[in-house]
Amino acid sequence: MLSVMSYQPIENYGIIGDLHTTALVGMNGSIDFMCFPHFDSPTLFAALLDDEKGGSFELGPVMDQVRHKQLYLPDSNILLTRFLGAQGVAEVSDFMPINTLGHKHDLVRRAKAVLGDVTFRMRMAPRFNYARSAHTVERRRHEYIFTSEGPDKTAVRLRTCVPVRIENGDALAEFTLRAGQTASFILEEAEASVESPSCGEDYVPESFKETLNFWRSWVRQCQYQGRWREMVDRSALTLKLLTSARHGSIVAAPTFGLPEEIGGVRNWDYRYTWIRDASFTLYGLMRLGYTREAADFMNWIEARCCELEPDGALQIMYGIDGRHELPEEALDHLAGYRNSRPVRIGNAASHQLQLDIYGELMDSVYLYNKYGAEISYDFWTHLVQLTNWVCQNWQRPDDGIWEVRGGAQEFLYSRVMCWVALDRAIRLAMKRSFPAPIEEWTRTRDRIYRDVYEDFWHPKIGAFVQHKGSEALDASCLLMPLVKFISPKDPRWARTMQVIEAQLVADSLVYRYHNHQAADDGLDGGEGTFSMCSFWYVECLARAGDVDKARFLLEKAFGYANHLGLYAEEIGPMGQQLGNFPQAFTHLALISAAYNVERRLEDRRR
Repeated sequence: MLSVMSYQPIENYGIIGDLHTTALVGMNGSIDFMCFPHFDSPTLFAALLDDEKGGSFELGPVMDQVRHKQLYLPDSNILLTRFLGAQGVAEVSDFMPINTLGHKHDLVRRAKAVLGDVTFRMRMAPRFNYARSAHTVERRRHEYIFTSEGPDKTAVRLRTCVPVRIENGDALAEFTLRAGQTASFILEEAEASVESPSCGEDYVPESFKETLNFWRSWVRQCQYQGRWREMVDRSALTLKLLTSARHGSIVAAPTFGLPEEIGGVRNWDYRYTWIRDASFTLYGLMRLGYTREAADFMNWIEARCCELEPDGALQIMYGIDGRHELPEEALDHLAGYRNSRPVRIGNAASHQLQLDIYGELMDSVYLYNKYGAEISYDFWTHLVQLTNWVCQNWQRPDDGIWEVRGGAQEFLYSRVMCWVALDRAIRLAMKRSFPAPIEEWTRTRDRIYRDVYEDFWHPKIGAFVQHKGSEALDASCLLMPLVKFISPKDPRWARTMQVIEAQLVADSLVYRYHNHQAADDGLDGGEGTFSMCSFWYVECLARAGDVDKARFLLEKAFGYANHLGLYAEEIGPMGQQLGNFPQAFTHLALISAAYNVERRLEDRRR
């Protein structure tokens, strides 16, 4: 049994990135997770998933009884990790220069002695191809080339002026800096016969300045000026980090294999783009004024609508480049975070039937046409095909928003979002005078509406239930008033909220469902509260007019973020972050909740 004591808590990490990939930097100065050079590339460092085999990039001072601090430079994704000890104060700054600056795929680490003479230790231990491939090292002047073995050779370059020794394929160094002195390490993609700009003497300070200016210029576009600007800006900066500059898509999270329960089996790969995220992403970005990102994501979505399955359906998720095949496999050689196995890459849920995605897609297109730019007729023809498919398939059991693996059901949330798909298609056709079978769509939309009230309302419980024939509640129903299926002040909805509060709410946090009551999800073990559901709950309260309670719970929910304002997918029973980290959906829900609570507070003040 491997020791779990060497693993840092998930919440101890910050994230940096270059809009192509990201890296997680621990409060101890170690980079323990990085896929390279793209979000969905194999890992170069994965100590977070196996502290012995995974590989890491360690940089920090040699100190006793050191205290750790970590923060971002204001309005940026440049991360500072500080070490405070009796012998002195040290600092490590980490950033990934943005590709638009004339270089590609590099990571910059700069060590600095702030007070006193500080001895630092560096260990760069790459483990290529999910720690499955060996590598060789070639020493050159002030640089070292690490090349993986095997058919798909990958090479990275470590450049530094600090004396380095190579041991067992790892780069190690120990050096002392006086107060005010710095030493830099640049890790970058190495291409044969291609000279990198990083060899320039002023590359580190210049790229630092340009990267800082990039992030601050981007944040200035944000139109939110409310009470929780710092949390909203951090969420926006995180979403930007998870956005592919090349494709316009957004990964659900930059990691895979981080558990929803320590030692459990609920460990998934989130390095892909879900259609489900579309409406929430576009809503959040457009509300904050980021129209360019919304347009890029809409272009990506439009391309997927031109690649429909043979039966006319969409997949629920795609690779960031739009690829359809995401085969799932277990990396059995990795121990998993604190012995949480299996460690999976790929995602078999990509071929599930999840009917709700059509509602999220049509809602996103409707919002973009309203607040962004008018869609084309060619795009509309594909949307007609999809809407007709919904008319023919809305009654089918499916695997639902939570991607259960225990058998299909007729889920409430899927049924509601089929209604949304038809409702938004009708509205869009009417607004733009697009040709469409409006009467057929309207009849089907109304049938779905009646079906929800007749077959998913449980009079004895006094709430809408998870699926037909069930007595369980599901927090996904919190989206019903948010997508305007039901009024937030409707008596049935008020009763549903009371039951949700009694069964699913703990403090300000919300469980998505209780495993022993809900549909079988096909997996053993439990899980924490779902942070995005907590923010949905806050927004429902605000829309219902209970703005004081909404504000109180919103600010309590903020207290569960990590020290940098980041959230994983879930919060555990001790307040710890669980699941893949950071999660885009949670930060989208945070933005929406903060925006709506702010708006209602301002309406009341006026």
